[in-house]
Amino acid sequence: MSDLPNIINAAFQVPNLGQLVAPALDHKPRILMLYGSLRQRSYSRFLTFEAQRLLEAFGAEVRIFHANGLPLPNDAPDTHPKVQELREAMLWSEGQVWTSPERHGAMSAVMKTQIDWIPLPGGAIRPTQGRTLAVMQVSGGSQSFNAVNQMRILGRWMRMLTIPNQSSVAKAFQEFDDNGRMKPSSYYDRVVDVMEELVKFTLINRGVSGYLTSRYSERKEVVAKLEERVSLKSI
Repeated sequence: MSDLPNIINAAFQVPNLGQLVAPALDHKPRILMLYGSLRQRSYSRFLTFEAQRLLEAFGAEVRIFHANGLPLPNDAPDTHPKVQELREAMLWSEGQVWTSPERHGAMSAVMKTQIDWIPLPGGAIRPTQGRTLAVMQVSGGSQSFNAVNQMRILGRWMRMLTIPNQSSVAKAFQEFDDNGRMKPSSYYDRVVDVMEELVKFTLINRGVSGYLTSRYSERKEVVAKLEERVSLKSI
């Protein structure tokens, strides 16, 4: 370490392959699904339900959060029942699916409101850090990737592992029948691909996400605080 004078040795760790072997967990992968619409006939909700069926077929346990009644950020206290429901579901999850309609070239306000209620730090617990994430969107017109691209940025900001694949369903009103079921198409096949990939990444990631998201800069802060406490005790 003589060539790295800026490094704090107590916080420096060489990556260890053994730490990346996920332990055997006896519960199914836990997937939380959020969608960004309150409309009665909501294509983002229909797409979420279709993805739920696939996730359960792939062996996952699924919860869907319905944003009806969720207040705007800072328009209610953190103790609001819908806020508590959302945050508890975040902590329960090991992976997530975010599905939004594209509104004015962006994700919907309903989608963003859900994310904005989730604090990045939560004491010693971050509700999203280290969890896997899949993103999907529906559009009323031609295919676009504005919403999924924005959600990818949010996923990085929330310290999530966003999988490479994604789904963007164009002219969504043509892709679902009167019962809200998705019709056979290349769009449907892509949804299958995305959910399969999410479950695989979640199986790999869960149990080791804490090690994957352990950062030198944060360990350095812990070391500094420990040294400060020891110094105070010696006075």
